[in-house]
Amino acid sequence: MTFRARHLLGIEPLHPLEITTLLDLADTYVDLNRRTIKHSDALAGMTQINMFFENSTRTQASFELAGKRLGADVMNMSVSQSSVKKGETLIDTAMTLNAMHPDLLVVRHQNSGAVNQLAEKVNCAVLNAGDGKHEHPTQALLDALTIRRAKGRLHRLTVAICGDIAHSRVARSNLILLGKMENRVRLIGPPTLMPAGVAEFGCEVYDDMKAGLEGADVVMMLRLQKERMDGAFIPSEREYYHRYGLDAEKLAFAKEDAIVMHPGPMNRGVEIDGTLADDINRSVIQEQVEMGVAVRMAAMDLLARNLKAHRGAEAAGEH
Repeated sequence: MTFRARHLLGIEPLHPLEITTLLDLADTYVDLNRRTIKHSDALAGMTQINMFFENSTRTQASFELAGKRLGADVMNMSVSQSSVKKGETLIDTAMTLNAMHPDLLVVRHQNSGAVNQLAEKVNCAVLNAGDGKHEHPTQALLDALTIRRAKGRLHRLTVAICGDIAHSRVARSNLILLGKMENRVRLIGPPTLMPAGVAEFGCEVYDDMKAGLEGADVVMMLRLQKERMDGAFIPSEREYYHRYGLDAEKLAFAKEDAIVMHPGPMNRGVEIDGTLADDINRSVIQEQVEMGVAVRMAAMDLLARNLKAHRGAEAAGEH
């Protein structure tokens, strides 16, 4: 089974074998990234444009590093100073970018569906680096790689995702991916932070941490996305931490060898105890950052292969 996708817009369209293909390739890039010379020529001669309409340190740096290690020419477009701020439409932006003949376009946008719209207008491979509350596919894939390396497998595990589920595209992408790989997924958080119709995803929903964490193999904490909240979703941060913040006492209900994850950036003392976040025996938060570069390298490598094959077929058809 090869990787058939032309774009990486979400986890939804991916077949479980395509997910495995990508993770297997990412494993080889983890090894490459640990060498003294961290270079491959998979994207040699290709151009990658990173376009972030929303601020991001981690994801943007990770995609930039991934592209450079694969030999691409990488350009970061600062949207805050671009024509978009002057009123240019998303379609105009797509046409402008297309005229530059990029090969890979990495986009983060505050509106759900905006990245899909861009993908319809350009002749290159598009990677979704997060769109609104919709999806963040590479985050779910790097989480999957982290889990697989820590647990030795990525199926039939009990995974608890805790916190602000309603505003989280990370939760949505993880829910879809973990479901495809036959895991038992539990969502834990206050009812005000649960999206409507969440039970349709085939997961269990809890508003009590101790009940939700019982026997979990993986505990994934999410940050409170205050920038997406209009109104009072929680009484106070102190109260939230008391009920839903992960500390040693609550983690004790999960399995003894349960791993602790967080996509970052972390609010220490709000959704997770700082000491626990730094506990090398339980926390794999630093590993998640490392896996992020490898997963993004694998995703761009596979999409670039498909793009070359597609262009080759088109060129052959012309003659």
